[in-house]
Amino acid sequence: MLSRHFLRAKTLQTIYAGVCNKTASADELIKVFDHNVMRLNDLGLYQLSTLSQLSFTAERIMETEMQKFNPQEKEINYLKRITDNCFISRLESGFEFKQQMNRLNVDWSNHFDIFRKVLTQLKTSQQYLDYADISNPTFEDDRNLALHAFKIMMNDNSLRSIIFERDLLWEDDFDQVAQYVFMLLKECTEENTNEASPCPQVYDSRNDKDLNDFNFARKLTIDTYNHIDDIEPMIKKHLQNWDFDRVALMDILLINMAVTEFTCCPSIPERVTVDEYIELSKEFSTEKSKLFINGILDKLLIELRVAGKVVKNERGMYDPAIDGDVPPEDN
Repeated sequence: MLSRHFLRAKTLQTIYAGVCNKTASADELIKVFDHNVMRLNDLGLYQLSTLSQLSFTAERIMETEMQKFNPQEKEINYLKRITDNCFISRLESGFEFKQQMNRLNVDWSNHFDIFRKVLTQLKTSQQYLDYADISNPTFEDDRNLALHAFKIMMNDNSLRSIIFERDLLWEDDFDQVAQYVFMLLKECTEENTNEASPCPQVYDSRNDKDLNDFNFARKLTIDTYNHIDDIEPMIKKHLQNWDFDRVALMDILLINMAVTEFTCCPSIPERVTVDEYIELSKEFSTEKSKLFINGILDKLLIELRVAGKVVKNERGMYDPAIDGDVPPEDN
């Protein structure tokens, strides 16, 4: 599920940390990369656990309401819609889901008020009001309500802060991982969601595409880190009226990663590589970085082609002059 763009960002962050901390070897660095990606799964599981906790909170409130001398039937019916939500029930009944929750020791017991607030917000939303008009909701109806509740929770600042306390590095990745989890939940159907179903994970090594993309980023990390010293003289040669020491480290690393892709990734078109690192420069470097990086990469690409170091297979042989402005998808 993790996109190659997102994985490139993880590679960039890992190499940046390695350079700043003077990590001794690529082997040590790759352990950091592996850990960072696996922690994204933990973040996704924490986010996923909020649905189970929302159902549990609704059950507790309903029990309290039913013990009152004059219980509010409307409120009880609303809460039953949450506790009886078949999508959430199937999700949390999964054997692997339970295992993962136990492994992470997920505990929301001290944050009852946050989930009660979410239930109040959900109850007044148009999505719930439309759902309440359905006398016999289907699995899909229950899933759509759960997805709406998930969006409310992922935008709740109090809940986000609690998750950030678990791992300070999660703040930067929170929204992207929440989007991945949302997409995974959206793909759940009545047929593929049961006790034996695998727990949704943002990186699942059992999925061929996930594994291929992970291995791509892993190799990119190793190859880039191993050849930083080799690429530095090439960059210096193309700097005009500019001292290499004044170039932002992030820009240098982005150029290094791009050169590695040019020379070590035969299936990725050159245009895709250039566009990817320009986009990453917008996210991680200065306003002027995209122009600088684009200019240097153009010069380096010509030099590498002349030296015969850029070898692309059929998929990587993309020529914008022939094929138009839209490069093939980077899978």
